Parts: sequence; C-alpha cells; structure tokens
Amino acid sequence: MIKTMVNAWKIADLRKKIIYTAFILFLFRLGCAIPVPFINIVSEQGLVGDNTGTFLNYLSMMTGEAFNYGRVFALGITPYINSSIILQLLAVAIPALEKLSHDEEGRKKMAAITRYVTVALAILQGIAYYVYIWSQGMLTPDANGVKYTGFGAFFQGLVIVCVLTAGSALVMWLGEQINEKGIGNGISLILFAGIVSRIPAILTQMFDAVYRMGKWYYLIAPLALIGLLAMIVYICFMDGGERRIPVQYAKRVVGRKMYGGQSSNIPIKVNMSGVLPVIFASSILSLPPTVEMFIQDKITDGSFWQTFFGWFKADSWVYGVIYFLLIIFFAYFYSSIQYNPVEMANNLAKNSGMIPGIRSGKPTAEYIAKIISKMVLLGALMLSVCALFPVIFSQITTAVGYGDIDVSIGGTSIIILVGVALETVSQIESQMMMRHYKGFLD
Repeated sequence: MIKTMVNAWKIADLRKKIIYTAFILFLFRLGCAIPVPFINIVSEQGLVGDNTGTFLNYLSMMTGEAFNYGRVFALGITPYINSSIILQLLAVAIPALEKLSHDEEGRKKMAAITRYVTVALAILQGIAYYVYIWSQGMLTPDANGVKYTGFGAFFQGLVIVCVLTAGSALVMWLGEQINEKGIGNGISLILFAGIVSRIPAILTQMFDAVYRMGKWYYLIAPLALIGLLAMIVYICFMDGGERRIPVQYAKRVVGRKMYGGQSSNIPIKVNMSGVLPVIFASSILSLPPTVEMFIQDKITDGSFWQTFFGWFKADSWVYGVIYFLLIIFFAYFYSSIQYNPVEMANNLAKNSGMIPGIRSGKPTAEYIAKIISKMVLLGALMLSVCALFPVIFSQITTAVGYGDIDVSIGGTSIIILVGVALETVSQIESQMMMRHYKGFLD
C-alpha cells in the first residue's frame, strides 16, 4: 500500500488528484468544527453523553463527533447513503426505476433523484435533531436566560434545520467532487475521514484506563491491540476471497472466422454485500436504546421494560445473538437484490457459454443460486466475527468490572476503514496501470 502511494505521487496527474482529494477532506473536517447557530451543547460528553449503543452514538461515529457537538456537518453523509439504499430497494419493486439504471441518461436521472431524496431526508433528520436538542435544553436562551418560545423558537429551529440540511448537501457535493476530480470513491473516503478522526480520542481513553484498571489493563490492552491487528489482516483476507465458477464458451463460426472456445469464470466474492448487513443490523438494534433514552425517567427498577431494554445493551449476550441473526438475514436480503441467478444463466446461454457438467437454462440458474447461497452464508459468518468483536470485548471488560470502555472503533468502523483503504489503493493502482500502458506499437 505504501509503495503504491509513493509510486502514485511520482506521477504528476495522480499527484494533483491526491492533493485535491486531501484538500476536500480538509474542508470536510473544517465543516465538522464549525458550530451551528443557536446550538449550545456545554457538556464535555456532547449530545450523546453516556447513551452508548444508541442510534445517536452510531451517527456520531459516522460523522467524526460532528453530530455529537452540533457542527455544520452534523448529519454527515448518512442522508445520502440512506437515499441510495432506499432507491436501490425501490428499483426492485418499481420497474420504471430499474429501467433507468440500464443506460447513461437513466443513471443521470437516478443520480438527480438520489440528490432530491437526500435533501428531503436531511430536512427530516434536521427537524428530529432540533426537536431533541430543544427537549434537552441545548439551545441558546434569550438575554434573561429563558428558553425561547413562539416565533423565537420557530426562528431558531428554521435556522438550525436549514444549516444542517445545507451541510448535508455540501458533504454530498464534496464526495461527488472527489469522484470527478480526485482519486474517486468520494463518499467512502468521507466516511473514512470521519471515523479516523475519532481514533486519537479512543486511544487516549484506552491509555487513561491504566489508572482505573490497574493490573487488568496490562492484560486487556495488549490483547485488544493484538485483536485489532488480527482483525485488520482478517478483513483483508475476507475482502479478497472469492469463489470462481468455471465457464466454457462453445466455438462458433461467423463467416471465415471462428469465435469462442476459450475458458473463463464467474467470480463470486465471499463478502459480496460489504458492510451493509452490519450497518442495517446496527441501525435496527440501536432503536430500542434510543427509545429508552427518551423515556428513561418513566422506567422503574425491576420492571419488564428495564429488563427488555437491558437485552439491547452492547454488553448483553442477547444483543450479540440478535446481532448475529440480523447480519445473516440482511446478507441474504441484499444478495437477493444484487444477484439474479436466472439472469446470469440467460446471459451465459446468449453468449454460448456453459458451466462444465451443468446443462444450460434452469439447471445452471439453480447451480449458481446454490453457490451464491453458500457464499452468502460464509461471508455473513465471517462478517459476524468482526461485528461481534465489540460485544465480546465488552463482555470481557464487564467481567473484570470495567464495562464502560468505548470500543466503538471496532466492528463496523474497522470494516469500513479497511474496506475503503483497500478499494482506494485498488483504484489508484488501476489508474497507474492505465498511464503505464504501452499500447500495440511498443
């Protein structure tokens, strides 16, 4: 990876793209430090506070603490990601949207629709953000120290929602600029920058834990570091793993020339759905703790609701089991949307291709579906190992009496960080290969 970056820096065109991408990421981090007018979050722990495992904590992780402290880019890129996912799901149910993705003009229209839906989702999330900070008393009071009401409160809310929506739209635009003029992979790189920005704070917390954990720290801290390094290697291995289905193309004569006869393969990746199953599962499991955050004053000790919400704590074994099952479910759900074995079999038949030992048509589709089902299960199981690492770590620290250590850098964060790094290096290598291609005359 380092060698690739050094070689890319030597090429003037790529060097300009790298510098431009770094400048865009700097602007993103600058927007994460500019406060939104009328928001007054004075707590050192920010908006999320001790509500670990809630959807608010998840949003804070994805935005590099901008959500936690009321910054301009508090909503981050999440409205755009949600918009893209919603349109992908709707394309399965609405044939008109599916047709748009088959040609260049249609894809441009889909991109425009995605932007409009992104703005709409940003407005809704901005309103929800304002309502929550208003209920928590985190707005700037008037000259007498009293919370604004009536038109004053409406004006505050209007400004906050407009600034948050504009910030989300600007982040979307920054990601598109990286795709057009930078090294590409803009949305993922913005997520990468937000998560990386939290690493110093998390490392500081782990080092501070030596004063609280005593002798246990010298055992758990090295194990956590070794586990982190092992997980990075494991994710690299998982990301590159694939099953190749052999394909043989029949020979055919067109005029005086003979075509076909060569062998090829259909690559089926182990982790074909990426980090999306983990994101979906984390989002669903974060809803109960978020609801508890709003009604915690009404929950009595020893009641059913206290037990129920306790199941969804990050250090609960029930949470781990449900998390595991949801990851498998969403892995199958997403693969069923992305891969159509019948269509793949039909494409093979149209190009005079066949899988050795398998008849064309329905048997080929059933064989491909069987292979995909096995690979989805294997990928979901391997993905669960990474996602459940924070739960296992929390169980260990809870057992020794220090269950409040933040391990939010694990699981989803590590998968995103490693996946984006590998994909970005792969894109740089492909651009370097195009610039070093010598052509037919050399």
